[in-house]
Amino acid sequence: MSNLDSYKKILVPLDGSKYSEKALERAPDLVSAFGSKIILLYVIEKPLPINFLDRKEYLEILQKFGTRTLDKANKTLLQKGITAKILLKKGNIVSEIEKVAKNEKCDLIIVGSKGLGTVTRFLLGSVSNKLAQYSPCSLLIVK
Repeated sequence: MSNLDSYKKILVPLDGSKYSEKALERAPDLVSAFGSKIILLYVIEKPLPINFLDRKEYLEILQKFGTRTLDKANKTLLQKGITAKILLKKGNIVSEIEKVAKNEKCDLIIVGSKGLGTVTRFLLGSVSNKLAQYSPCSLLIVK
């Protein structure tokens, strides 16, 4: 495989943080250099069990935030002449990123070094750290 064929599909998971925005900023250069297709992903992390009505409202808020995050990122890419595939998933963030990377046959994941961060993520380890260990393809961590 030559270098120009290396990154046919690039996955950019987003969470609305400045770090994921920095990851998105790197993507157009790689898409142009390698003629890649790009996939934007937002994963709605299922909340800890709480009151059913509260949970439903919380999930709706997360879904709206995820949709806005993806729309903003897509507009950024469209301004640079890049069309992206947009995915909104629900589940464990790392697991969903890995599933999408495998199912879409991605060659590269571009991710921010830190996310929005919560106590849970702090205790469980960062998404980028887990992806570095378990990613099914190459990983670019952007600071």
